[in-house]
Amino acid sequence: MALALSACAVTPPAPGTLQADVLRQWGEPSARYALGNGGVRLEYATGPFGRTTWMLDLDPAGRLAGARQVLAERELWALQGQMPGMARETLLQTLGTPGNRRSGGRQGGEIWSWRFETNDCLWFRVSIGDNGLVRDGGFYPDPVCDAGPDGHA
Repeated sequence: MALALSACAVTPPAPGTLQADVLRQWGEPSARYALGNGGVRLEYATGPFGRTTWMLDLDPAGRLAGARQVLAERELWALQGQMPGMARETLLQTLGTPGNRRSGGRQGGEIWSWRFETNDCLWFRVSIGDNGLVRDGGFYPDPVCDAGPDGHA
């Protein structure tokens, strides 16, 4: 997987590719999610510092139905307004494993963050309540940009 995903320009397998061939080419996914149509979504996340997550959707017959890089700025902008009230599991199936998880502090819950391809030093951060539902999300400065030469702010 590292070899397949480390290249700058990743080309996903062609639609119709069998699951066995996808796994041979891309390796084991970082996560798998059942889809409502009986298919499965394979997640290929490059976190915590990677800026891409590919989702490869297989139909019930085990053939590739579609592939997309979900940590693209346009995808995140489109998702932002749909997130409040979204279940944690749906968020994982949509964006994949976050690169960073931390406590939500006084509000409880958790804060999940993903790095994405951008020329700015931003990451996409989502607040999830103790009830497992998304409260809000948006673009925030990535704290690694404030790190000094020794890695500390």
